[in-house]
Amino acid sequence: MATTTAGRGRFIDNLGKVYALYTLGFLVFFAFMAVLEQMGVGAETIGIGFLLFTIAIYAVIGWLSRTAEVDAYYVAGREVPALYNGMATAADWMSGASFVALAGGVYFGGYPYLGFIVGWTGGYVLVNSLMAPYLRKFGCYTVPDFIGTRYGGNTARLCAVIVLVVASFTYVTAQINATGTIAAQTLGVPFEFGVWLGLLGIFICSMLGGMRGVTWTQVAQYIVLIIAYLVPIIWMSNKQGFGIIPHFSYGDAVNQIAALETQLGVGAAAAPEAIAQLREAGITGVSVLTTPQNAPSGKGWAMVSLAICMMAGTASLPHILMRYFTTPSVRSARRSVGWSLLFIFLLYFSAPALATLTKLQLLDPSLPTAIIGSSYETVMNLEWIQHWMSVGMLGVVDSNGNGLVEINEFFMRPDIVVLATPEIAGLPYVISGLVAAGGLAAAMSTADGLLLAIANALSHDLYYKIIDPKADTSRRLIVARVLLLFIGAAAALVASLKLTGILGAVAWAFDFACSGLFFPLVLGIWWKRANTAGAIAGMVGGFVAGSWYLYMVYNGLMDPWWGIDHIRFGIIGMPVSLVCMVAVSLLTPAPSREVQDMVDEVRIPSGKTILATGH
Repeated sequence: MATTTAGRGRFIDNLGKVYALYTLGFLVFFAFMAVLEQMGVGAETIGIGFLLFTIAIYAVIGWLSRTAEVDAYYVAGREVPALYNGMATAADWMSGASFVALAGGVYFGGYPYLGFIVGWTGGYVLVNSLMAPYLRKFGCYTVPDFIGTRYGGNTARLCAVIVLVVASFTYVTAQINATGTIAAQTLGVPFEFGVWLGLLGIFICSMLGGMRGVTWTQVAQYIVLIIAYLVPIIWMSNKQGFGIIPHFSYGDAVNQIAALETQLGVGAAAAPEAIAQLREAGITGVSVLTTPQNAPSGKGWAMVSLAICMMAGTASLPHILMRYFTTPSVRSARRSVGWSLLFIFLLYFSAPALATLTKLQLLDPSLPTAIIGSSYETVMNLEWIQHWMSVGMLGVVDSNGNGLVEINEFFMRPDIVVLATPEIAGLPYVISGLVAAGGLAAAMSTADGLLLAIANALSHDLYYKIIDPKADTSRRLIVARVLLLFIGAAAALVASLKLTGILGAVAWAFDFACSGLFFPLVLGIWWKRANTAGAIAGMVGGFVAGSWYLYMVYNGLMDPWWGIDHIRFGIIGMPVSLVCMVAVSLLTPAPSREVQDMVDEVRIPSGKTILATGH
């Protein structure tokens, strides 16, 4: 054991060198792929090379991080430095939704979709000020562990497990959906087969090492995904004349797009015969630029309400809060939130720029890549159009027979905007391979964290704390790994059904989390009068109210209230949760003096962890 600990210590001390060499190696591999493309190697070979190389690296890290220690499996031994925990959290956070689908949402839905960016980023202010340091001081393994210990009793713990599983399972299906999209694009396989390939890669990273393996893999994945996201933006911006850093200069592009949309007739409905042709060709789930998704009347309220749900959801998602259980101290937990925000900012600040520049590539007739207004025959002969149509994610029809592609005759699945950007902009295919590798890294890193959150909650909080408190270490880890397999397979099965888009599934996950967990977590730290009955009422009331609203609105059984559509149902669940929790807590006896003193101690920023790590 001493040798193992010493080896771990040397690894922690040399993290900078290890990841610097990893980054250099990845850049060398990228350059090697570029040289192969110049030598005539095919696009499919390059794409497969990127995916296999990166997955192999993640698998090696997962294997080297394998452990049979409970502390290492659940919380990475609580030894992750703040900087690297920030990178791992950013990778955990910047999911396939952020990488693959966010720019597509902005592309089709416009500025209301900035509510995702505002909410997801602003949520870390809530995490830092209300949650992370105090949860770390509590010394728990999982979020239900905190709920069960703070409020006492197995009922509160079980309610937290149910909300966690529903929210995290919904979220992980979106990540596996993203891996299926990437596999379909890169390998040319059907989407339904791609989700299972993606799941295999996810298992490799998380099965053996638990939180330790996932943490060091996520740091590596962050490096890949941020390079992959920024390179095409910088390249495309430079080609369009906006400089190598477009983030402050693409306002002119927005103005050009606004003028072009008016000129091209954005707002006209797609012809029914066009949609019928797509269905006959087996192409579903695509959108036309004239029909922004989920943008009800009152766009300002749509953006604000979405941002509120995403902020509260960020501060409630168990797989994110778990990351702050892995730091060495309370101070490190707070610092790692700051690093997380910085690393997340790099991508979120870039997503609107990517959506804008890509839209300009398709609309501006002065650019050689313009689609709208071009000859139908010319467009159909483009290699990238044929590629995406072959996997059912893009459709072009000439519904009026005039031989031109009009604005309401070009259909695209929102989830492919980022992945297709290099081809749309006419960049070398090696950039497409890089972007696919980055998208896969983003989806896998989040899926790893989510599957681990679900499996750990079920194995630790349900199995160990409720069903078999006498289970030894080996049995607990076996249960966690078996659950990981079953949950992952179930998520892949649901993802293959394509019930909703990536961004829609992610929004649901955040709404489930904030409806059921936000106020029980916040009041558990900041209101010592909150008791067991109140917490149960808050979790059940908020979760049931939000879920009922989602079911009714999504299935068209009632009209939305105040313009709150199905991706914002947390606005309904959270107030119900708060009212139920406060009312029931005040109507029932206060917690014991011991619990209230413990809550007071949690809020003191210094001092020892309250619980022993071996609990």
